[in-house]
Amino acid sequence: MPSYRVERTAEDIRFQLGNLMRELKDPRISGMLSVVKIDLSSDFSFCKVYVSSLEGIERAKEAVRGLESAAGYIRREIGSRLKLRHVPSFQFVADDSIEHSAEISKLIRELHPGRE
Repeated sequence: MPSYRVERTAEDIRFQLGNLMRELKDPRISGMLSVVKIDLSSDFSFCKVYVSSLEGIERAKEAVRGLESAAGYIRREIGSRLKLRHVPSFQFVADDSIEHSAEISKLIRELHPGRE
């Protein structure tokens, strides 16, 4: 049976993480970063966050190190903004899906140069 509450809370966490990433002062977290996917456990105890950067996988890995150092602050802010009783612990994972999508888009444009 699908749990709509888990999916809805995961989307709320994704939105708030995007806002928090812009507010953090760590220089490793600046730039074109995006939260690609969130896997939230059904008991809200664990949340795996996939972070991607348009600048490449190395930039995403650097951002993950910055996010891991701010994980306690992020957890506290998410709990207060969403009024969650059980705030999940976060694990951040670097992902290269945005860079991969940009490369595929570039290849398609090269195949059809007249189309936009």
